[in-house]
Amino acid sequence: MCIPCCRGGRGKEKGYKLDEKDIREIVPETNEPKDLSFTAVYGDQFRKVQEESPEQIVKGSSISEEDMQALLRSKEQVLIGRTAKRKLEEEQKRSRAPKTEREPIAERKRKTERAPKPEKPAKEPKEPRAAGKLTAGKAIGRGLLVLLTTVLAIVLALVVIVASIIHGPSESARDTFVTTVLESGNLKFLATMFLSEDEINEIVSRTSMAAMETDIDEGMIATDTQVEGNFDENGIEIVQVNGRSFFGTLMIVADPSKVFVGTTYPWGEYGKELGQLCDMHGAVGGVNGGLYAADMNKGGRPYGVCVSNGEIQLNDPSGWTGLYLIGLDSKNILRIEPISGWTRAQFETFVSEQGIRDAVAFQDEATDANNHFVPLIINGEPRQLNGAGSGANPRTVIGQRADGAILLLVTDGRGASGHLGATAQDLINVMLQYGAVNAANLDGGSSSSLYYNDEYLMTSVTLYYANSSWRLPTAFLVKSAKEGGN
Repeated sequence: MCIPCCRGGRGKEKGYKLDEKDIREIVPETNEPKDLSFTAVYGDQFRKVQEESPEQIVKGSSISEEDMQALLRSKEQVLIGRTAKRKLEEEQKRSRAPKTEREPIAERKRKTERAPKPEKPAKEPKEPRAAGKLTAGKAIGRGLLVLLTTVLAIVLALVVIVASIIHGPSESARDTFVTTVLESGNLKFLATMFLSEDEINEIVSRTSMAAMETDIDEGMIATDTQVEGNFDENGIEIVQVNGRSFFGTLMIVADPSKVFVGTTYPWGEYGKELGQLCDMHGAVGGVNGGLYAADMNKGGRPYGVCVSNGEIQLNDPSGWTGLYLIGLDSKNILRIEPISGWTRAQFETFVSEQGIRDAVAFQDEATDANNHFVPLIINGEPRQLNGAGSGANPRTVIGQRADGAILLLVTDGRGASGHLGATAQDLINVMLQYGAVNAANLDGGSSSSLYYNDEYLMTSVTLYYANSSWRLPTAFLVKSAKEGGN
């Protein structure tokens, strides 16, 4: 600690004025009288100030500069001695305290040293992505964009084409198009989107059929005569037929007794493809049959009526407008009979009395909701038509010649091979050309298919079933030569 060396003096001699703080820093506190402590500490150096009591010094008495310097030197010695004394006492205390064993330095160092971190494997450098290379996500995104654009372009093109047909200059083209889509299950909206109900009804009336009696003259059919033709070992002849807007296959069966209705009875949710139905019943071939529930291509249940080998498997004729029975009786004569509005009892009586052995049902109704037809030729007379009589679609037809041979015709359409399909007039022309005395239209559209000798000669026009048929609950099948006739 330092004491200021400049203080103002008093009296005649130059000196320093000491206050109580200065004295207390130099003279340590003791229990001894101040004068004794003062003289004991500083000895002869303060002889000149011994005459004055410590109280007087504290109160500010002056001392000479020489005495002051001596005082300061004494203070420094006192402070040095005091510090040395404290250090000595601390060392003595440490020497008396019990010593603790200190851990060896090497051990402490070993504990404090961190285990070396494992070296990370060097990362392999990434190969630079080739310029223009697409990631999977980008490729999928671009593919979907192209697909969407294509679909939209196709839809737009179809709308333009439909509009040009409906509002174009050709009345015949418009009538054919409208009646064609009205006969389809899912394309009716193409007509209603562009035309009013009155316009549609007017078109249907221009392309329609006259009512037709269907009393079959059995005397016109001779089932016991020799049948001429190029028949194979199964008694079947396959003929390819062509029209302006369709392609077809005609199966001619020499023996009508070999033709029967094969079914999936008892009915379930799903039907069978035509080839599967042939396998189930040991048939060599066949075509699709009558009216059925075709929603979602389940095909598990027929509508109206169904008879197989004399057994009534479905009896529900009421509630179906323009319903017809199409089948064969016990004399192997093709029967085309209107049964709309019949009760179940009436149908049972008819089957029993007429000896109906195999039959399905189809509708004859010309409306914008359901444009179907059944009779085509009765007793050699074709049905009277307005215009083409119907739209153009895939078709399935059954007919019978005078010699008893059965004609099974299937045509394509709806864009298959670029064909629109066959009209009612087309069907009549083909049946008459191949000698039909009686003929009827069956269920057509996507259901139309023909199977023979383990292959489809006519498949469904639906893209997803282009190599087979839709699922069906019924079909007109043909027994093989091994099975023989009834």
